[in-house]
Amino acid sequence: MSKEVTGTEVAGEKIEVSGIVQGVGFRPFVYRLARRLDLNGDVRNAGDRVVIRIAGPAAARDAFAAALVHEAPVLARVEQIVRRPAQVPEGAFRIVESGAGAVSVGVVPDVATCPACRAEITDPKARRYRYAFTNCTDCGPRFSIVTGLPYDRPATTMAGFPMCPACRAEYEDPADRRFHAQPIACTDCGPRLWLEGDGDTSADPIERAAALLRARHILAVKGLGGFHIACDATNADAVALLRARKHRPTKPLAVMADLAAAHALCHIAPEEEAALSHPSAPILLLPLKPGAPLAPGIAPGQRHLGVMLPYTPLHHLLLAAVGRPLVMTSGNRSSEPQIFRDDEARECLAGIVDAFLMHDRPIARRLDDSVARHVAGRQRIMRRGRGLAPMPLTLPADFADTPPVLALGGELKSALCLTHGGKALLSHHLGDLDEPATGDAFETALADYTALFAHRPAVVAVDLHPDYRATRLGEDLAATAGLPLERVQHHHAHMAAAMAEAGWRRADGPVVGIALDGLGLGADGTVWGAEILVCDYRTSRRVARLSPIPLAGGDAASREPWRVLLAHLDRALGRSAVDGDPRLAALFAGKPLLTLRAMMDKGLNAPLASSAGRLFDAVAALLGLAPDRLSHEGEAAMALEAAAEGEAPPYPFALRADGWPFEIDPAPLFKGLVADLHAGRPRAAMAAAFHTGLAEAFTAVAAQVATAEGLTAVALSGGVFQNARLLEETVRHLEARGLTPLVPSQVPANDGGLAFGQAVVAAARRMG
Repeated sequence: MSKEVTGTEVAGEKIEVSGIVQGVGFRPFVYRLARRLDLNGDVRNAGDRVVIRIAGPAAARDAFAAALVHEAPVLARVEQIVRRPAQVPEGAFRIVESGAGAVSVGVVPDVATCPACRAEITDPKARRYRYAFTNCTDCGPRFSIVTGLPYDRPATTMAGFPMCPACRAEYEDPADRRFHAQPIACTDCGPRLWLEGDGDTSADPIERAAALLRARHILAVKGLGGFHIACDATNADAVALLRARKHRPTKPLAVMADLAAAHALCHIAPEEEAALSHPSAPILLLPLKPGAPLAPGIAPGQRHLGVMLPYTPLHHLLLAAVGRPLVMTSGNRSSEPQIFRDDEARECLAGIVDAFLMHDRPIARRLDDSVARHVAGRQRIMRRGRGLAPMPLTLPADFADTPPVLALGGELKSALCLTHGGKALLSHHLGDLDEPATGDAFETALADYTALFAHRPAVVAVDLHPDYRATRLGEDLAATAGLPLERVQHHHAHMAAAMAEAGWRRADGPVVGIALDGLGLGADGTVWGAEILVCDYRTSRRVARLSPIPLAGGDAASREPWRVLLAHLDRALGRSAVDGDPRLAALFAGKPLLTLRAMMDKGLNAPLASSAGRLFDAVAALLGLAPDRLSHEGEAAMALEAAAEGEAPPYPFALRADGWPFEIDPAPLFKGLVADLHAGRPRAAMAAAFHTGLAEAFTAVAAQVATAEGLTAVALSGGVFQNARLLEETVRHLEARGLTPLVPSQVPANDGGLAFGQAVVAAARRMG
């Protein structure tokens, strides 16, 4: 890289390029393009953009500007090009040192190994043959190693690895694909790999790790954004041992496999193969093939498997050495955050793993794998993490002048969001804040994001719930800094997130919203979770809900589905009918029914809730698909979705319009379910009929509301809409009624998207 020089200048122009243009090989691309077109000038980073000065014939400059968009590197995203006349230094085109400027939100996520680097690590003649940290400008670590901006090597965790002469020559050669690749390294100067806990230090660490995995051992593997726990995914004993040691009895495990092995395990549509092979390399939920060569304990009772392709050279080398798919689950103790520091891994994972595959490149921040699923014609992000964060989201057009907002999200699946001009930066998945260690990690991430992106909020947004740790933190931040605090109702935030991702402008007015999730504090102080709203960005009003039932034991009802089932059956059939039916009574054998019913009658630790999540729990319990006590969130709902098969006439719901809000009453649903249980109807058909009935009931009411209000769009969000069958049914029914569904895809429909919704609501309120 050359110093910017002064001297004779000629007439030309300055081109400012904004978007994702740092850390993606954009400056070397510009250099090669300018040299190809015989243009003079220079290019540099300027914090929030790339600034180019060029001189030459007008036709060549026009061709250059067009090629900036049409030939940009695969990882780049050119969002705006501004051209102005300027004086340009004479001389051959060059890259100059990065200039000062505002820090942007355009940091690139970590990127899966590109084909050229994959070929290199398998070529015995290549300088980086079998080197586990091979990368170039098109791939490799980015966000997981960044410690500051602009993105240059001294501001990464590679700062402690001085380049050898050979790497330095590649780094400084504009014609080389590693020109200005900040994580560039080789065996002579870069990070190294070793195996701990095996006692054999003489063998190649990858080959020795592979031998342990083939021998049914469990390993901790240090990756890009943290540690994985790995074992042979085809060996039932290894999988059972991992589950026992990690205290994870039923929650599905993710599998890493090469593309050929993935095809042997799952049905993969072309668009799903493209998603698997994308540089973001997410875990993708795919339909399992019957008889797939996989240990049965990987995803018990499920029809789908979470699969990811290897996304680092280390993963490629390890998979090839093992020769079979591997479980790759988060390296943590049950419910705690993923571990990303070496000493913590040694301490916390010692009772779970038999050995550690380690390296000495520090990880700047924890990044869980992203999770996605193709539903209703689009890839839907379920967890935003490695490979996606911190890619910014573009706000609707009339949010361009939004003030900087800091939104702190909710209690579960937490994430935070920063707005910067017309962009929103939704953080990676941070976890559930009811776990103390996750709460501490959340506060660390907040300090990290605000410092890294030099964010100075003008307003803080939080959930209505006063006891959420994120809410309390936001209150303290706002009070300390003297900033306004915007409290945003949980389901309003869900709707706003769906609207904003769809590009819905403030000027477009209100939409109908269907919010289906577990629980969220309502505007009236009660618990909501299955609502129909009419809302714009600033305001929201509830017009219909699922009829509420008491949650006996409060939070205990979210963990024990039989409690919710009891409330629904008592309400639908009457207590005497429930107790007098031997089949139903058997479901509650040994349970403290007298105590629970007394609690519900008196309203003691039995809050009323209109929750779609709890409705799924109750139906799953009735069909024998839910354990007495759930081992992980969503366990019952996932089992119910997996059980549904084929087409079935919907179970009915009743609409009660004698009060306000309207109530969608599930009593007829439970009467139908009980009758079919006694008639011996197949469970798969009953589960299918439930999904269809729920979708029809809510879309019918939403359509009535849309007609009454003169609206044409319906936003769909909340964690229950991660159920593929329910979402597809709901979208189909809405479109059949001539309504436009607004469904999130890049923003999680679950609480991982709450902060994004809070941010746009707060921004809209401040903008008036």
